[in-house]
Amino acid sequence: MYLQHFRLKALPFGITPDTSFFMNRSGYRDALNVMKVALDMGEGFLKVTGEVGTGKTLLCRALLHSLGDEYVTAYVPNPYLTPESLFLTIADELGIRYTPNIKQHALLKRITWSLLKMRKEGKRVVLCLDEAQAMPIETLETLRLLTNLETEKRKLIQVILFGQPELDEVLSEPSVRQLRQRITFAYDLTPLNREAMKRYLDHRLSVAGYADGDLFDEDALDLLFAASRGIPRLVNILAHKAMIVAYGIGDLIVTRKHMRVSIEDTDDARRWHEKSSRKRDTLMRWAYGTFGGFALIGLIAAAMNSTDVMAFIK
Repeated sequence: MYLQHFRLKALPFGITPDTSFFMNRSGYRDALNVMKVALDMGEGFLKVTGEVGTGKTLLCRALLHSLGDEYVTAYVPNPYLTPESLFLTIADELGIRYTPNIKQHALLKRITWSLLKMRKEGKRVVLCLDEAQAMPIETLETLRLLTNLETEKRKLIQVILFGQPELDEVLSEPSVRQLRQRITFAYDLTPLNREAMKRYLDHRLSVAGYADGDLFDEDALDLLFAASRGIPRLVNILAHKAMIVAYGIGDLIVTRKHMRVSIEDTDDARRWHEKSSRKRDTLMRWAYGTFGGFALIGLIAAAMNSTDVMAFIK
């Protein structure tokens, strides 16, 4: 690969949620603070939403790693489960023993007993459910019933739902309105802006051992931001591929030409590029036919944001 070429000690733009690359940017930092405050207050339900690739799983893992010894955590990466399977998964995550073919009510009793025991030992139990938008309605209702378990002062288990925006649509169903009303803290992760994306790239490169200044030139950054829309996962994919292209040619700086090849090789980014190109061509034909060439740049600037203009007129 290109590690030696760019004098790196690790690949900087992997798409697996590696907490060693976690960047405490404002969005993640704010979300972590919200969750920690809510957990300290003993709130039953929390919710974190964000588009695909905005870093929800990485944020979840960073939270779990940051919690102290007083917390006992359970992580469910795929909550597309029946109510009974959810109870079994929670029991497994918390190390609760049960007999084969145990009935649901008996398993709930064992979970309740274990949660009470942990509470007496001064432990707080946190359940994190990733991709929560995929959870069936009946399982969501079972989850609400589980959080009814409480002492006189606080819940026996706290739940954090991590999901795509579709989670809000699921929670809008009348049948789960009681659960929706119990979500006291929520946070929405948004994509990176242009400046934050640059800091994000620099941070990951620094963690990977890069120390030779700016690896991506400004034109490449403009195109990367436009094609990725600031979504961290797509930023990683495009940056990684562009570095491979630069390495293959023998270049030490990633430029616009490398980024274009990367975009063409990435479906999501290529669709954006093709759509934007059609938009540009339509504007150009209309401008020439209506006003002539002198007004072209002004018309494009009025119809597109400055980043898009930079990406297409250079």
